[in-house]
Amino acid sequence: MLEVDEKRKHFASLPAEELKRALKDLPIPAVLGRDGIHFATDHHHLARALFDAQINYAYVEVMADLSKLKGDAFWLEMANRRWVHPYDEHGILHGVAAIPSNVSGLIDDPYRSLAAFVRNAGGYIKTPEPFAEFQWADFFRTRIRLWSTSFQFSAAVQQGVHLARSPDALVLPGFYKSQAASRANPGP
Repeated sequence: MLEVDEKRKHFASLPAEELKRALKDLPIPAVLGRDGIHFATDHHHLARALFDAQINYAYVEVMADLSKLKGDAFWLEMANRRWVHPYDEHGILHGVAAIPSNVSGLIDDPYRSLAAFVRNAGGYIKTPEPFAEFQWADFFRTRIRLWSTSFQFSAAVQQGVHLARSPDALVLPGFYKSQAASRANPGP
């Protein structure tokens, strides 16, 4: 969980007041579900980083109150609004029963971390589209060999930036469209 570890180090290093301000600026979007349980719909890496850093609070922005929906109706509404992504670290779809009950149960998808590092390196633009990073992760999963050293990871990030700017990535959320236009019309 490379991205989680980077976030954990960052937030653990902040003085208390600065941490509070930073977390207020990054509320975790959530849906209110049955029994008053909050279901995070985004910022799972932030939540896991805070958990790993033993920071026992966060700010939440409630996107919707679905507490009256039970069982399948709740999960169907979550799926219809694209607020749930029950895929594993290999990009394979599972039933909602496989979703961990808290962030400590999140499984590492190394390609999801790669997608974040590629975005931070300027490969693509951050977008509000739900689970966009997982679309990029799936794109990289089929094109970049899994790394085992930090040197290989750095090379994977560079390869990812190159791939993210290629025509193959045109349909992905956050693709730099101006790059595609300049490649299509290279000029005199």
